[in-house]
Amino acid sequence: MSEPQLSGATRVHFIVGDPIAQVKSPAGVTQAFAARGMDAMVMPAHVAPADLATWLAGVSRAKNVDGVIVTVPHKFACAALCATLSERAAFLGAANTMRRNADGRWHGDMFDGLGFVAALRDRGGAPEGRRALLVGAGGAGSAIAHALVMAGVAALDIHDGDLARRDALVARLAGLGRCPVGAGSADPAGYQLVVNASPAGMGADDPLPVDVQRLAPDAFVGCVITQPAVPPLIAAARARGLGTSTGADMFARVRDLMVDFLAEPRP
Repeated sequence: MSEPQLSGATRVHFIVGDPIAQVKSPAGVTQAFAARGMDAMVMPAHVAPADLATWLAGVSRAKNVDGVIVTVPHKFACAALCATLSERAAFLGAANTMRRNADGRWHGDMFDGLGFVAALRDRGGAPEGRRALLVGAGGAGSAIAHALVMAGVAALDIHDGDLARRDALVARLAGLGRCPVGAGSADPAGYQLVVNASPAGMGADDPLPVDVQRLAPDAFVGCVITQPAVPPLIAAARARGLGTSTGADMFARVRDLMVDFLAEPRP
């Protein structure tokens, strides 16, 4: 693998979030660029929501800034700041990666859902034909819900404490007409695929997002959390002998998709 060598010709990408110190992407994506022979790097940017539009307008003036990776809590706001969006990002109203259009404005896409489904398949949890329960209807959860529906789950139920957010997502996904979509609960009984796309498990005292004692014996369990590397839900599922997919599995796949997107030649 080529080692990145910074110079005045290096193309710059940012990863923006609030907070940002926890992200691991800058090194991994920079190395992925180098492996493709690209002279490009990723720089973290800690930007508060109130300052996001001003920050983006400022960095957009730099002619060597080619891309922005977006993390919490900016995925919805960044979609609104894009001039164009992929069909997927437009449906979700969220973007986790942005690159330049020919006119210098931004084009956004969303890869959290595609990356999560790819990770499920890698680990033997292909979603096709499964009845699925998803906990969390935020940026990542919305993207995963959409990807699960598009991948062919038999049915999807969504559980989120924000009932308005949950119901809005349920209605939009049901409108696609691809499978039944409804409101779920913390009871995972009867589901063959159970996904945690909420922050539950990041804190040492967090309650589990579902009642693990009610997991079906044929259930496959996925989680988006990367720290700890084995979240409590995954540990509990493994203790019951169930197949699992972790946040690290997901984000390795998401990183590959983001790099493909950002590496496309500029017009």
